Amino acid sequence: MDKRFVDRTVVITGASTGIGEATARRFAAEGARVVLAARNADALEAIAESIGADRALAAPTDVTDLDALAALLEGAEQRFGRIDILVNNAGYYGRGQVEANEVGDLTRPADVNLRAPMALCQLVLPYVRRSGGGSIVNVASLAGRVPLAGAAAYCATKFGLRAFSFALAEELAGSGITVSAVCPGPVDTDFFSGGLDDIPDMMLLPSMSSADRVAELVLACAYDGKRERVIPWYGGWTATAGYLMPWGKRLTKPLLDRIGRHHKRQYLQHRAQGRSHAGHTPTRQL
Repeated sequence: MDKRFVDRTVVITGASTGIGEATARRFAAEGARVVLAARNADALEAIAESIGADRALAAPTDVTDLDALAALLEGAEQRFGRIDILVNNAGYYGRGQVEANEVGDLTRPADVNLRAPMALCQLVLPYVRRSGGGSIVNVASLAGRVPLAGAAAYCATKFGLRAFSFALAEELAGSGITVSAVCPGPVDTDFFSGGLDDIPDMMLLPSMSSADRVAELVLACAYDGKRERVIPWYGGWTATAGYLMPWGKRLTKPLLDRIGRHHKRQYLQHRAQGRSHAGHTPTRQL
């Protein structure tokens, strides 16, 4: 394996499981030092120990706490001497209809999915500049391309994160710091599958991806600075079509929901049988 990130330091939020853990392990395998941020201290310590204490730092962090974000970056630089890459991966779904949610539950996705990455992007820039340049990768979603009933808050935050990423990339053009967005559909992790019954059926249209496959795209963006990568590859087209032609989505919604329900049943059956089918079935997510 080519080691593209030797002696680079990467800060990853949401690193205790799923996409964040897979991303950390991939970066470490390619020579990077990784700073693991999430709330679950025990999980972070276990991952850091498995990677190696000399190359991984467990940094328990609540990303909704701005002081904690500043301390995260200060601690990362103190430990490893530099910060080259930031991966904003921490996420919160916030399921259900707007009217059925408490106000605090409705706004929490904005705190985790949008406010925190915006703050970290701003706070990390002086560190990355001191390192001579680097990259920021924000994990957004195909839900940031098409609005879905039952996922209003989540869609809003991912729309916002995607737009913020592109605007910041324009601001930093020519600076040696790139900004990218990775937009997956459904991913076979507890974040997605933990409350599958509450997720809109239409979200199960694209093929479900593995966390490791999404992590692969995160590393690709960190390496080449491409503005956006989407998985599954056709998901961006279908999501954008639904956004640009809402009348088409309304006309086909009964059929799409029916397909999504079928895929959801398939996925639940496979999970019940203890078999992961990520990337191998015609299931779909946003």
